[in-house]
Amino acid sequence: MTVNPSLLPGQRLRARGADSNRTGRYEGTAREAFDDGWDLPEEDRLVATEVRLERPRSALTFNRSPDVPFDRSINPYRGCEHGCIYCFARPSHAFLNLSPGLDFETRLIARPGIAEVLEGELRRPSYKVAPVAIGTNTDPYQPIERDHGLMRQVLQVLAAFRHPVWITTRGTTIERDIDLIGGMAAEGLASVSISVTTLDEGLARKMEPRAPAPKRRLQMIRRLAEAGVPVRVQVSPLIPALTDHELEAVMEAGRDAGARAANTIPLRLPLEVSALFRDWLATTVPDRAERVMGRVRELHGGRDYDPEFGKRMRGEGPWADLIHLRATVARKRLGLAEGLPALRTDLFAAPPKAGDQLSLF
Repeated sequence: MTVNPSLLPGQRLRARGADSNRTGRYEGTAREAFDDGWDLPEEDRLVATEVRLERPRSALTFNRSPDVPFDRSINPYRGCEHGCIYCFARPSHAFLNLSPGLDFETRLIARPGIAEVLEGELRRPSYKVAPVAIGTNTDPYQPIERDHGLMRQVLQVLAAFRHPVWITTRGTTIERDIDLIGGMAAEGLASVSISVTTLDEGLARKMEPRAPAPKRRLQMIRRLAEAGVPVRVQVSPLIPALTDHELEAVMEAGRDAGARAANTIPLRLPLEVSALFRDWLATTVPDRAERVMGRVRELHGGRDYDPEFGKRMRGEGPWADLIHLRATVARKRLGLAEGLPALRTDLFAAPPKAGDQLSLF
């Protein structure tokens, strides 16, 4: 495998998805680690996770993509320690002059104060309510949430405003917030998608090294469902010639755990993700690497990825059509919907601020 040398002598990796720090597309220079002779053997160390703080100027991010069912989202964190090698959000680290490779999963950014900024945005007279998505870029319940608690603070604001929210995660810390999410779900204000890529524990550990094991994610679905939260099992990304044979089995396991809906999205390899994923295939499953990438290119018109709206989330061609048909048939057999019920927007109201004069009527 050919990678950029990015580890100093003595540095070691454990439970990381990427094994290199490929230079981001906006950087004018490439970084290369080298031994200057001063590193001693006893300084051997694991590459650790670093967390920096950023004071956010805005909380809500708006989009106009016709491929997603929401127009706004919130990202409490940048980067994600789960380290999923296929993560389509990796290129976002290039905007920070950091590598979409190891930097994405080891040099994280937390955004304290995001809840207060969000409250200010929701109080604007011009604000028009619509469901907000959280977890569609990086996971709000990745391990550092246990220390920073930013997602819970955001949820507290949304609950106070009775604002609808759709959460996507594979992080177990969501169970800490079942009190908030369950209360919002009872009013039709919250739903959750849990990503389950494979039921193969060994493969999951290699693809998603710091994410919860598949059985643990199914347990999350069960606990959320028992609390009355509408849950969808998201079989995404579906990787051709590697995990696609598990589509129906994952949907069934999600249904048995309490999921009401299921969907799937084929693998997407935008920008820097493509090279990182190809490196991973060559190291982890060399016997299938060529077949996997051949099928991926078949999905995207002969390229590793086609970013065109209407194609990027579904792919095109016979294999894409077959996956769509298999998912449709499986949902029908299992009694699953494709999407969850629409969230309510009519309950939205700004709560009184401290010191406000309350109405007598």
